[in-house]
Amino acid sequence: MSGATGQVLPNEHIIEPPAEKDNSSTSLSEVEVQTIIESIREASSGATSPSPITEPAEFDEGAYWDLPSMAPLNAVSAAAVARLRSYRPPPFPLWDALPVSRRAAVLILLYADRRGDLRVVLTMRAASLRSFSGHAAFPGGKADSLDETPYQIARREAWEEIGLPMDDTKIPAPFRIEHLCYLPHSLAKTELAVRPCVALLHSDDPPASTPNAKPSPTVEESLMPKLDAKEVAAVFSGPLHNFLLAEDEVHPDHKEKGKQLPPGKWYEGKWLEWLNHPWRAHYFYVPVTHQRVTKPKIRDGGQAAIAEHLEEEEEETGRYMVWGMTGRMLVDCARVAYAQEPEFEHNKHFGDEALIERAAGDGRLKEKKRRSDEELVAEEVKKAKEGSKM
Repeated sequence: MSGATGQVLPNEHIIEPPAEKDNSSTSLSEVEVQTIIESIREASSGATSPSPITEPAEFDEGAYWDLPSMAPLNAVSAAAVARLRSYRPPPFPLWDALPVSRRAAVLILLYADRRGDLRVVLTMRAASLRSFSGHAAFPGGKADSLDETPYQIARREAWEEIGLPMDDTKIPAPFRIEHLCYLPHSLAKTELAVRPCVALLHSDDPPASTPNAKPSPTVEESLMPKLDAKEVAAVFSGPLHNFLLAEDEVHPDHKEKGKQLPPGKWYEGKWLEWLNHPWRAHYFYVPVTHQRVTKPKIRDGGQAAIAEHLEEEEEETGRYMVWGMTGRMLVDCARVAYAQEPEFEHNKHFGDEALIERAAGDGRLKEKKRRSDEELVAEEVKKAKEGSKM
């Protein structure tokens, strides 16, 4: 996550989710989810009018599925997005008390592939970035001011890292972004409180009455290649549901077309101890052989080094490793979306808010001293001198 300074997203072009509530009062029941699924199935099979959807109490108007704009999503994905849209994390007032140097956010950006399954946008961080270089991560970074909301932080960083416009009006047609929900905060190894912001990248179909209407382009074909890996070494994606499974999820159409996933395992994990607390570390090996992987248009310094390493990794294994906090957030997002627990061992709670409170109580989340330009230059000179002696 970079900490570069950027423009705060104008409020008139950003839609914040409703205020946080206790999740138990706003989550969709499985009966309501099944109602959504059945209505979509009927519409897909040519029914003239879908079954009515009963809106639960305390649910915002317009928060349900807009079938015409969501046509690319299949029924399972539709239900998953409905669950995410209705999810409200428990209140976490400590965020408001944290200094700006301890606040961060990431963007968990979902979209539908050709099968209507949900995929999530991921990046490989360039070696030039100060923290977690060469690691898989979501677009995201530190707050620039106390006035920034987590979603504004995430969108600004997504612009700086992968070129996703901050201003929704500047996103190429027919795409648009809907902020679905926040997930509980996680604690980064750099002792930042990180808020995951889940959003959906829609691809709107033209109205059926439009003469000579063409099908809406897919995200993979149209938008992903337009993203610019500005501060990262690569932009790729992973199948959201697979982050609940211990093995690769193979789709029937892949078998029919003779597509083979690269050899190797999908998952491994182990228990660690962090702040005297058991913490499950997940390691996912995401196949990248049958997808577009966006690399920097102009490679420079650390970007070039990591990008070249990734190309070697693609050729040798056909997979990128996703782990650490990013892996945990993916599991939590999939748990909410599909209302399922993973096949492997995992912490039962969401996020790391108990750890954040413990770290704050120990005085570890005080204002970070920002290093001056002179200090950074001196460090680089020292590294250069040490390198010349080798």
